[in-house]
Amino acid sequence: MILILGGTTEARALAQALADRGLSSMVSLAGVTDAPRPYPIPTRIGGFGGAEGFRAEVARLGVTRVIDATHPFASRITTRSAALCVDMGLPFLCLQRTGWAAGHGDRWTWVNTPAEAIAVIPPDAVVFLATGAQSLDDFAGLRAARVLVRVVDVPPAPLVNCTYIVARGPFDRGTDRAMLVKQGVTWVIARDAGGTGARAKLDAARDLGLPVVMIRRPPVPDAPSVSTVAEALEWLDRS
Repeated sequence: MILILGGTTEARALAQALADRGLSSMVSLAGVTDAPRPYPIPTRIGGFGGAEGFRAEVARLGVTRVIDATHPFASRITTRSAALCVDMGLPFLCLQRTGWAAGHGDRWTWVNTPAEAIAVIPPDAVVFLATGAQSLDDFAGLRAARVLVRVVDVPPAPLVNCTYIVARGPFDRGTDRAMLVKQGVTWVIARDAGGTGARAKLDAARDLGLPVVMIRRPPVPDAPSVSTVAEALEWLDRS
């Protein structure tokens, strides 16, 4: 049994590849989205209940290999899972897509933390906060004229002075450019999620000459790591 810790485009593509191969596999989702799109393999939703719960579930399922394909900023899950797998003698792989790099015309300011991002934003800014619904608590101190957040599900404790747009990606460059213009956005805050699915907002910001505050990724654990589904499949063939 191959256990995928999922929630990303890469996790979905990997699940499809495993289903096509007829390999015994399951994907585990944290449950942060109320109605996630279905996966082509059996799916469990919700946490494991800590370290002991993870151990028990892995044993119950007969898991032989674990691939962490969670979001690049889900560092606590990745770090904990890697450590537990090492302790249990389970092969563990981190599948994390390549990060973004600024190109010609981009106006990016790199920072390490949400607090550093907040410090960059002027008080009269209209901010598109594109860091994901699970990170909103980190930006409770953001003081701006207006904050725009795009979410799949509106959080139970909304930010003050915040406008929510309920939508599910992926989004394209033209749509994002029109949204930024319509909302009068003057700054964008993003995390270095990487990949193509969330890149549109950055291309739109470049088109409009908007400054972007980009938050660097947290470090990955000392574990085998790849950046593509093809490489993950090669690892499975070897492990």
